Amino acid sequence: MPSPPSHIRLHDWGLLVLLSLLWGGSYLFVGVAVKDLPPLVIVMARVTIAAAVLLPLHLLILGPLPRSGATWGAIAVMSVVNNIIPFTLIVTGQTMIASGLASVINATAPLFGVVFLAAARLEPLAPRKLLGILVGIGGVAILKGGTLLGEGAQSIGILLCLGAAASYGLASLWAKLKLMAIPPLSMATGQLLCSAVIMTGLATGFSHPSELLAASALSWAALLGLALISTALAYIVFFRIVANAGPANVLLVTMLIPVSAIALGVTLLDERLEPREIAGAAIIALALLIIDGRVLRALRFRKTAA
Repeated sequence: MPSPPSHIRLHDWGLLVLLSLLWGGSYLFVGVAVKDLPPLVIVMARVTIAAAVLLPLHLLILGPLPRSGATWGAIAVMSVVNNIIPFTLIVTGQTMIASGLASVINATAPLFGVVFLAAARLEPLAPRKLLGILVGIGGVAILKGGTLLGEGAQSIGILLCLGAAASYGLASLWAKLKLMAIPPLSMATGQLLCSAVIMTGLATGFSHPSELLAASALSWAALLGLALISTALAYIVFFRIVANAGPANVLLVTMLIPVSAIALGVTLLDERLEPREIAGAAIIALALLIIDGRVLRALRFRKTAA
């Protein structure tokens, strides 16, 4: 399979923006559902409903699922590091911190991804990419305002969300190692099926799935949005970007998610957009331009031509 391009094509930037909206909405959905349901039950419902949607779609479009034991082993590991661990940590963290802060902390995932990929000697730690990620982290810090260090439950919530970001970074390494030859829809469907089986066991053993029967209509609407929009559809887009631009580049979406989360809050919840949020969003945009490198190359070309 040919290697993904070193820069991100315009079409894939569009997919990244779409994915940021899909995943940015997940923080709103979780924020609603977590008031009525325990974290393990929310994650179980999320992956089970999404798997139930993607399985018939896979059978219709691609036919039977992969049959190789090695492929399913790789997908199962991906389900743990890309679904079960981060989903559970983020939902649990959102019981202690605001959804906006959770999305901001999640924006550190590209830094973890770059470090893991460089440590495994799979991708060079290019100065331009590292600079762009550091600028992006500065942007999300401005976007949030204040400090990321809190006290008591807030500190635990922050640490849980940092753990989720690290798990996403590890997932990018695993995708690079084991999953680049698997069709995007097969990866999405397979990992959600594995996640559904594992989370059903965890929720049954350590929580109370029966609470779903007593959940409010609003909580069910949030669960359906979380499963159908922010999981099933989002993973189709996610793995398409992985195939087109590589697992490291797809993590750039986590720097766009806080911008999307704020935009959704302003649009749907009538939240006020503060000057620091505009400044943070602008810095994030600058960071993405640095990482992509296209604008910098164009500027160097014009300077040389002049």
